[in-house]
Amino acid sequence: MTSRNFWVAGVLAAVMVLAGCGQSSNDQDQASGTNGSDSGGQSVNLIFGTGGTSGTYYPIGGALKGVFEKSDRIDNVQVVSTGASVQNINNIMDGTNQIAIVMSDVAYDALKGNKQFKGRPAKIDAIAGLYPNVVQIVALDGSNIHSVADLKGKRVGVGKVGSGVEASAKKVLESAGLKYDDLARVSHTGYADSVTDMSNGNLDAAFFTSGVPNSSITGLMQNTKVHFVNVDGATAKKLLQKYPYYENYDIAAHKKNEYDLANDVHTVSIRNLLIVPASMDDKVAQDLTKRFYNYLGSDSVSVAALKQFDRNKMNQNLVLPVHPGAKAFYKTIDQGGSDSDSGGTNDAGNS
Repeated sequence: MTSRNFWVAGVLAAVMVLAGCGQSSNDQDQASGTNGSDSGGQSVNLIFGTGGTSGTYYPIGGALKGVFEKSDRIDNVQVVSTGASVQNINNIMDGTNQIAIVMSDVAYDALKGNKQFKGRPAKIDAIAGLYPNVVQIVALDGSNIHSVADLKGKRVGVGKVGSGVEASAKKVLESAGLKYDDLARVSHTGYADSVTDMSNGNLDAAFFTSGVPNSSITGLMQNTKVHFVNVDGATAKKLLQKYPYYENYDIAAHKKNEYDLANDVHTVSIRNLLIVPASMDDKVAQDLTKRFYNYLGSDSVSVAALKQFDRNKMNQNLVLPVHPGAKAFYKTIDQGGSDSDSGGTNDAGNS
């Protein structure tokens, strides 16, 4: 082969390599829906990070799979069970997940590059705020526990080590001027074990951070005389000032589908979020948001937690930026646009 033929062969090989690289990039963008621009009508595949199969996140993912797959912009949604918030954000950061449910406190730390995300802030956006996880402190009648400060010298269940329940318990205790050393005993028990220990008189109180009602608390109330402890006053004020992802929350009295309490309980909550990569295609994010909003207004909602918040406020008071595509949809709602599902995406401009 002459030197000229070697040169031509080399050029052709280089062109083929470059073409192959370009195709790989396009395929990756199509699979993830994260090319950051208009996808040009191409449908994308999404991997939906949820939580454990026995929790609430996983069935929400299952319910939304069919909702999102009705979109012409979505080819397939794969719902996966994960370790929940921290793993979901890590998966979005490395491209494993393209949509996920997380708690606001973990999302806030990820956005700021704090704690387990130190030095690597996440580029994530919210498309919707979901139901709140409510901090519920339940104490035995006769325990003389009527405030968070009264937990001093008591035996308290704070949730499993590293759980969201324990994270909330530590912050609430801290806001009341207490540390673990101030308690008679710290029990790292989950819901079921906390209920058992309280029923047996081995715990004076326990933290539950979940939606309302919590079935473990409901079961405890059937066999044991207990009461709720308010997280309010100076304790709540200090908590909300230091941790912006907390909100005031009242568990209303006389609601038979909850705890049918005689009096309101004043406490705090942490909101769950539906998040996507900040780089997600605007039109895809807009259509996901629209379909989720319309689903919440239908008679098809099967997961109780999705009935526990106002869909018209799901873009308000979030600790993450709202994705520009989601903003475009919410703008149409704010302007009184129709929320009917026409099958396609609404092409209103970004706000």
